[in-house]
Amino acid sequence: QAYVVFSEELQCWCRALVESVRRQAGGCQLRCFLVDYARYCSVASENIRVLAGAFAKIPYRAKKCRLHCTKPLTLHIDYCENTAKIGPAKRWDTAAIQHFRKLLE
Repeated sequence: QAYVVFSEELQCWCRALVESVRRQAGGCQLRCFLVDYARYCSVASENIRVLAGAFAKIPYRAKKCRLHCTKPLTLHIDYCENTAKIGPAKRWDTAAIQHFRKLLE
C-alpha cells in the first residue's frame, strides 16, 4: 500500500512504500521508498499520511528493479599475503553504482 510521507531532503510530500519500521525512544522511524523519485529515505511516524483515492491510481514514476543474474562484486585485499582478488559482495560498491549511472546517461 502506498502512503504519503514528508521528505526532509526534498522538502515536500511524496508517495512512498514503507519498507520497514524501527521503534525508537521518541516514536517510530520508517524506511520508505519514494515511488516518484526512486530514492530511499527515513521518515518519522508523524510525517506519514494515508494516500487519498484518486492519487493512489496514478502510476508510479519509478520502479524497483534488478539486473538479471548480475551479482555485486568487490575487491578483497589481504594485507598479510599482499594479494587482491575480486569476489562476491553483499551490496554494490558506491563506485560501481556511480559507474552504472554514468553508463545509463
